[in-house]
Amino acid sequence: MKVNDLILQTVTTFLAFIIFIFSIYLFFAGHYTPGGGFIGGLMTSAALVLLLLAFDIKTMKEALPINFLTVAASGLMISILTGVGAFIFDVPFLTHTFEYIELPILGKTALASTLAFDLGVYLVVVGIAMTIIQTIGESE
Repeated sequence: MKVNDLILQTVTTFLAFIIFIFSIYLFFAGHYTPGGGFIGGLMTSAALVLLLLAFDIKTMKEALPINFLTVAASGLMISILTGVGAFIFDVPFLTHTFEYIELPILGKTALASTLAFDLGVYLVVVGIAMTIIQTIGESE
């Protein structure tokens, strides 16, 4: 029996959107303040789990046809390549660098190589957390 709780689903959709936006903020704020790829990934996973609680797994798989193992694997590859990329410039593993670039609207902005590493961590955390949650949820 499927319960159609319209109020829960509507509020959860709105709340998940706010949590997702906050996770993006935490992801980008991680270079200068606490946060980064790990906590941003956890917040994104929390938003997706909240949607899983309001809707069922079948509905979520139709709305987000994403293989989260592939997401985790691609994030791990990005993180590894970021670390190994330092060897190209003959510096130690995971050495980061930054450059200031001029963007049209934002002006002078720092672009750090740690952003790519954090993106990899973000994808790994979301991929693994959602794979675990979906695996637990599918077992009956």
